Amino acid sequence: MSVQLKLTGQSKDLGGGFLVRRLLPAGRRQSVGPFLFFDHFGPVTVQPGAGHDVRPHPHIGLATVTYLFEGAMMHRDSVGSVQRIEPGAINWMTAGRGIVHSERGPEDLRSKAYVNHGLQLWAALPKAFEEVAPEFSHTAAEAIPVVSVGGAEVRVLIGEAFGQTSPVKTFSKTIYLDIKLAAGATLALPALAEELAVYAVDGDLTVDGEPVAAHTLAILAPGVVAQISSSAPTRWVVMGGDALDAHRFIWWNFVSSRKERIVQASDDWAAQNMGQVEGETEFIPLPARRFSAG
Repeated sequence: MSVQLKLTGQSKDLGGGFLVRRLLPAGRRQSVGPFLFFDHFGPVTVQPGAGHDVRPHPHIGLATVTYLFEGAMMHRDSVGSVQRIEPGAINWMTAGRGIVHSERGPEDLRSKAYVNHGLQLWAALPKAFEEVAPEFSHTAAEAIPVVSVGGAEVRVLIGEAFGQTSPVKTFSKTIYLDIKLAAGATLALPALAEELAVYAVDGDLTVDGEPVAAHTLAILAPGVVAQISSSAPTRWVVMGGDALDAHRFIWWNFVSSRKERIVQASDDWAAQNMGQVEGETEFIPLPARRFSAG
């Protein structure tokens, strides 16, 4: 069978009633390729004063990958980046040895109701790059290659697929595609990487004849060419890449191959010496129950 495992995720409240569907990490699977965190948020109508802002918080050992289908948000970080995130663009933030960032509603939308809908993934950095210098990279929507394959429109967000190569730079082989499939169409999805999964964003799919319901992450068997089809117009994403080079410990916003590194990052954040986001005075404190390396 092409589908090894299906994950339906669980609902998480990020604060202020801002709910996300979290598919990874899961009890039965920590990661797919480098991706070990997968949040699907919205579509949600953000009302004036809704309080969906995410205050400054830290990361280590990972890269955040933010992609919007609808809406907008403002990214600010401790290396000085200020970037409006809008649909179709890829925003890759390398945390490395440590970065602090906030994600807030744009000022021009604060008095309006608007829809936010998108995905945020975390990619674990290879062990050799866990402590690289932090940085932020924005790739505009118009710079993302798009190709038509039969009844599918494929945006190659990260990596190589269907003869197209994304300009987004990564630290290991990484695949991330945004696909719109026409009603009744079928796409033959090659084995683009060692580990691969498909996620049905807004409709049901069929993978080699097996139903995959909307909002389900279907992890594919290695090496297969999967026939993906849908009876209605459906949007879905493909994600994966090379398998992780070691187990990762995940606690709060920190990822590392070493437990003691997470303890150190926790102490650094408690002391507020991981950096500051210019213009911000708020921050998200550490959870009351601290991580233990024991």
